[in-house]
Amino acid sequence: MLANATESIPSVAPIGFEFTGKGTMADKQPVVRMRDITKAFAGKVVANSHVNLDIYRGEILALLGENGSGKTTLMNMLSGIYFPDSGSIEIDGKPVVISSPKVAFDHGIGMIHQHFKLVNVFTAAENIVLGLKEKGAFDLQAASERIRQICDAYGFDVDPNQKVYDMSVSQKQTVEIVKMLYRGAEILILDEPTAVLTPQETDKLFAVLRNMRDDGKAIIIITHKLHEVQDISDRVVVLRKGEYVGEMITAESTTEEMTTMMVGHQVELNIDRPRPVNPKRRVRVHGLTVRNSEGILKLDNVSFSMYSGEILGVAGISGSGQKELLEAIAGLQPVEIGSIEYVKDDGSIDQLIGKDPLEIAELGVALSFVPEDRLGMGLVASMDLTDNMMLRSFRRGSSPFTDRKAPKELAEKVVEELEVNTNSIETPVRRLSGGNVQKVLVGREISSSPTVLLTAYAVRGLDVNSSYMIYDLINKQKANGTAVLFVGEDLDVLLELCDRILVLCGGKVSGIVDGRYTSKNEVGMLMTKLGGEAR
Repeated sequence: MLANATESIPSVAPIGFEFTGKGTMADKQPVVRMRDITKAFAGKVVANSHVNLDIYRGEILALLGENGSGKTTLMNMLSGIYFPDSGSIEIDGKPVVISSPKVAFDHGIGMIHQHFKLVNVFTAAENIVLGLKEKGAFDLQAASERIRQICDAYGFDVDPNQKVYDMSVSQKQTVEIVKMLYRGAEILILDEPTAVLTPQETDKLFAVLRNMRDDGKAIIIITHKLHEVQDISDRVVVLRKGEYVGEMITAESTTEEMTTMMVGHQVELNIDRPRPVNPKRRVRVHGLTVRNSEGILKLDNVSFSMYSGEILGVAGISGSGQKELLEAIAGLQPVEIGSIEYVKDDGSIDQLIGKDPLEIAELGVALSFVPEDRLGMGLVASMDLTDNMMLRSFRRGSSPFTDRKAPKELAEKVVEELEVNTNSIETPVRRLSGGNVQKVLVGREISSSPTVLLTAYAVRGLDVNSSYMIYDLINKQKANGTAVLFVGEDLDVLLELCDRILVLCGGKVSGIVDGRYTSKNEVGMLMTKLGGEAR
């Protein structure tokens, strides 16, 4: 199948090709040459196997692959976080040993991770010079001037004196990138760089990345968003099951070809969105106000309704109250003011405020919740798959002994149907990749046939094939009459999957739009308070 998948894509290019599409290669010789890179964990789990990769100056390279294909592990070895078991790395034709991030920095390599490494109480300038040992490193006036020069050169917008805790997510990401450039990085690796950005912020980031490419920088992005790969990258390299599969020129390729190479077979990239059939109000949220444990207002007078047989999407910049909204409905978050009503088939109403998840279940409300925190709230890392399935059912038995047969069968079903990559259902969940953990969690929650399904970033970290499996499962729940609340970070998916989209901005509802007729730009404007009042 590997050979067939590769042969079916005529645009696969050999290593060392010269661009004929968008972007030009400043140097035919690779700035980085990785050869026969192999890395295994615990002696058994092979993350990378004999991978060869060339990286060139003046290009944006997209690294694609399914969950567990070894993309991040490979880049972690290039940035000094992991050390390869075997293989070699050359920088500008010279063999190097990258034993730490400090050594990687010395070779001009910097990696910007999904979770930023910034000190909130420090300014941008203080974060950028933190840890430097060169003479005059802490001359903040000189550092600020140098930061402004970098920003002017590439189009960044950074105030060196602004505190990190006052910054938006995109501003924090910008500081991380500027920090790498300040330290002399010529090779930048970005892991899921647009995961929490609005469309407008993504456009700004891409404009900056193009400027950096045109200045001769080598840029590698790890992402699951194929439309972004087509928009920003010059070349695509695909890994599958830890091995190099092939590469292609982006301008001469399609998302279907990329997906086929990633998965090994054709994947249909269309999300169904049947219209709701006989929708009835299932949940009514009115005037919901929530503060976190520190007393900070997270939801401010939020009101909306969920209907049976409908998918209601929730869009918003990270930290706009999505987490608190789902947890409040699920009975996991104290509510200061407001009401959450569950409407039964006979029209009678149960008030969910003040009830915990067990009390909600005792009312006869079949509610399932896929939380953002997979291992902290959704699953127990030290338990195997069967035991994690049993967390939902152990209270149902009348015997003092727990029934393991049904949970075991469910675990086997989830592994098979969602293609969970695991040696056995006895494997502790902590040993699974993030994407496979998400499959286990989603599979367990959907298996309970809920009337209300709450999902927070249900496909976060999942590859294209797995994501479309989840979309299909959610659509099946919709067809069964389930009221679905789908919190997502990919606006393209929200616009294709959801019937309506509720937009949160700073804990308030800035708008509720029809998913079939709105645009990505309109939703992005509402996410940043630029779209007017709530409708």
